[in-house]
Formats: sequence, structure tokens, C-alpha cells
Amino acid sequence: MQLRLDKFLADAGYGTRSEVKQLIRRGEVLVDGKRASGPEQKVDITQNSVTVSGETVFYEPLSYYILNKPEGVLSASRDGREKTVVDLIPEPKRRDLFPVGRLDRDTTGLLLITNDGKLSNRLMAPGKHVPKTYRATVEGTLPENLAELFAAGVDIGDDRPTAPATVVILDGTDDDSIEGSVIPAGDNGDEEADRSGVMSTETASSPADPITHQVELTITEGRYHQVKRMFEAVGCHVTGLERIRIADLTLPQELPRGSVLKITYEELMARLGI
Repeated sequence: MQLRLDKFLADAGYGTRSEVKQLIRRGEVLVDGKRASGPEQKVDITQNSVTVSGETVFYEPLSYYILNKPEGVLSASRDGREKTVVDLIPEPKRRDLFPVGRLDRDTTGLLLITNDGKLSNRLMAPGKHVPKTYRATVEGTLPENLAELFAAGVDIGDDRPTAPATVVILDGTDDDSIEGSVIPAGDNGDEEADRSGVMSTETASSPADPITHQVELTITEGRYHQVKRMFEAVGCHVTGLERIRIADLTLPQELPRGSVLKITYEELMARLGI
């Protein structure tokens, strides 16, 4: 497969067509060890070796990776100071890859990385309404009507409420998850009040442990800190967050945190179910 050199470099993530033309004119681009003749020079992606400022260009028309994102890594293509999710790809340096959507620095779990812009738009554009499911650890007393509140949309400070979302409160159970359930505030192991309604001095002076819930939330948007802001809107605080599903694609159980799985477009479409 042959491509114009400027298109080849632009597709590989080295800038726009005009930007890569400047690289070529400055003599920073070599083809098989020789200075490129111009932007229109043809290169065979399977035969020719291309370098930019001494860096070998790795080109693949379309690539797809499933990442089990760890904490502390930026959802970005490149950063001058910190590690990004693209840095976790165990292949020659790829400048064309980007994450599909973003996960906060401290959020873990399922993240797709690709160079397929059409797929990214298909999955992340607000109008597409692709469901994304998160498992969260939440501190605070959840409203008894939490399911109804999230289904109706909540005000998180934007110009409009959130789109309808579904929530399942797990609370440590492995099987009987109850949608919209809530643990009573008193069910936290503290001594009960005596018949006068007064707690003992020892109990009253001891700070109560915060109520913690395990929750699964499915949303169809991707607003800034959306999951955290939704729970803050009902008086709770998210202390841990992991994305576990996009459409029908689930995070592979055999994929360790920080590892990636490369798959084909056909495999990805089958897993996504879209």
C-alpha cells in the first residue's frame, strides 16, 4: 500500500498536512535513510522505513486496544511530564493513537485506545446514547428514591440535567443486587439507643464510621466528572470508581490492571454489540 509522504505522516500523528510538510522541507524526514524529496513522495507502508528527527515512524491503518486503566495515568495521547494511557501500549511508539473518551486520573477500568476517529465518535458522541457502566464506592446515606432521581435526571450544575441513568446498589452482595435499595443509616454496627432514645456516653462520643455502598451506574453521556457529580448532587461522595462496560463490551477478567489487549475491528464490534 503506497501513500503520499505527507498523508502518511499526518495519519501517523505527526501533525496536520501543513505541519508535516514543514518537517519534510526542513529535512527532518528520512525515507530509507535518505532525505525525503518532498511531500508528494510515495512511500510503501510495508517496505519503506521512515524516520522523523531520528524517530522511526510506526504506521498501521486502524488499530484497536482494550486497556485496563490503572490509577494515576492520564487519559491523553501525549503529555510532556506524566505517563499517559497511550504510553502503556507495548509496541513501537505510536503517535496516532488516542483514548476513546476519558477516565479521570484516579478512575480505573475499561478504556478503548485506537486511531479510528469514526469509531470514537460513534461511541462517545452525546447523540449516540451508548451506555457506559461504572462500579463505584460511595460514602454517605443514599436517598431511598435514588433510582427514580437518576432515572429522571439530576442537576449537576450544567445548563441541563443529566440524561436518564440506571443505578443498582450492590452493598457487598454477590447475587441479590437490588435496584434502588438503600441501607438504613442506623445499620452500621453501632449500639442501639436505650428506651429513652439516648445513646450511651461511650457510643455517642465515638465518631460513626461512614456508610459505604457499592453501586453500579449506567449513563449514556460523558460529562466532566459526571458520575462523581451525580452522587454529590444527592449528598454522597465517590471514593472509588471503575468503568466495567461500554455497550456490551465488558472488561476482560483475565486482563490485569495496566495491561492492554489488541483486537481486530471485527472482534471489537462483536464484543460491543452495536
